[in-house]
Amino acid sequence: MNQTISFITLGVTDLARSRAFYKALGWRESSASQEAIAFYQAGSVAFALFQREALAEDASVASSGSGFSGFTLAHNVPSESAVLATLEEAVSAGATLVRAADKVFWGGFRGYFADPDGFLWEVCFNPFVALDADGFVKLS
Repeated sequence: MNQTISFITLGVTDLARSRAFYKALGWRESSASQEAIAFYQAGSVAFALFQREALAEDASVASSGSGFSGFTLAHNVPSESAVLATLEEAVSAGATLVRAADKVFWGGFRGYFADPDGFLWEVCFNPFVALDADGFVKLS
């Protein structure tokens, strides 16, 4: 298996609400989007929003379940001030601030918000990870 991730698809409870939230964050839907699914280009990864029940059915699993899902999405930014601005932007768009930005013991600066379906997003400045001109993480 190649070491790649092609898509991240979130199963959301209200697709229209989620579309509006990500639009308010400045995300642009791809022309590949359809009524039942929204696609976004997120660097080298495609990001998608799909109705929770339909996604569960597609995977042949139950759609019930709540609480911590065992993963977070992360958005790295080039500075501590960018962390604060991004968290403020997310809350203005309808996110819930889960953890206010603060310094991390290893030297970074981060905070967390939850999107309308409760998916956790970390907004992080990591002085030890380079971002390219497009804002993509470049690991060595």
